[in-house]
Amino acid sequence: MAKFGDGDVKPLFSKAPPLSLKVLVFVVLSLALMFMDQRLDNLQTMRLALSAIAQPVRWIADFPQSLSSLGDYFESREQLRVENRALRRQQLVLRAKVERLQSLQAENRRIRALLQSAEALKQRVLIAGVLAASPDPYRHYIMLNKGSLDGVYAGQPLIDSHGVMGQVTQVGLMSSVANLITDPNYGVPVEINRDGLQTIAEGGGDGQLRLPYLPTNADIRTGDRLVTSGLGGRYPAGYPVGTVTNVKHKAGQYFLSVRAKPSAHLHQGREVLLVWNDAAGGAGSAAKSPDTPTPAPLSAKP
Repeated sequence: MAKFGDGDVKPLFSKAPPLSLKVLVFVVLSLALMFMDQRLDNLQTMRLALSAIAQPVRWIADFPQSLSSLGDYFESREQLRVENRALRRQQLVLRAKVERLQSLQAENRRIRALLQSAEALKQRVLIAGVLAASPDPYRHYIMLNKGSLDGVYAGQPLIDSHGVMGQVTQVGLMSSVANLITDPNYGVPVEINRDGLQTIAEGGGDGQLRLPYLPTNADIRTGDRLVTSGLGGRYPAGYPVGTVTNVKHKAGQYFLSVRAKPSAHLHQGREVLLVWNDAAGGAGSAAKSPDTPTPAPLSAKP
């Protein structure tokens, strides 16, 4: 039977070169590579090839971070959308508030102008709000939020800060109806401010006034101002009514064709002045006009 000698037994761990020798070899190899890279261009191609081979490894290593950045991107985008919608809603609210503030400022200016007009009048006045206006273009009426409980009476003059608007025709307990001076069934005694010529201004039905009773030799010109004459005691004398815009002499006619623009802003604003004319005797002696027409249905004023 064969026996193994001591020389046939192999050691479990083979002897490796010493560590210092390995370090020396790597140092020499590194210096050689550095020298070749500095002096020669042969390693540039190898570097590019190794970089291309290592690029997928970089992508794989950076993939978790890319996913995290992508999630942050979509989260930030959605947050920006939410904030954008909130800012738009806030902008709409602020714009509505600004519009409302401008409307209140304009209303405040109109009320101040009315109060200044009231101070210029010696008569008692009352500010009334306009609730509705007639939708019929040929029947010019408005409804007011003041009635007999406030002392309003039929035939009471109605003015604004610019001139005569009309007169009250119907009175209820808490509201009243007034026809405007542009209504075809309405007339107001006026005089030409320049020479004192007196006549009647009637509503033209088209937003204008007409003076149908002036003879062809009457001294009236374009631009003449019309004011209340005070005849009949219904209106305070000297209050603006309109301005003459057109004067025509038609052949074969005995009267001039005269048109005027009302001084009052009939379809602007929501406040008017009701005037107690002491010359007419106030509410106790105010007689209702026999030719007062029946108002058409009213529509809410915008």
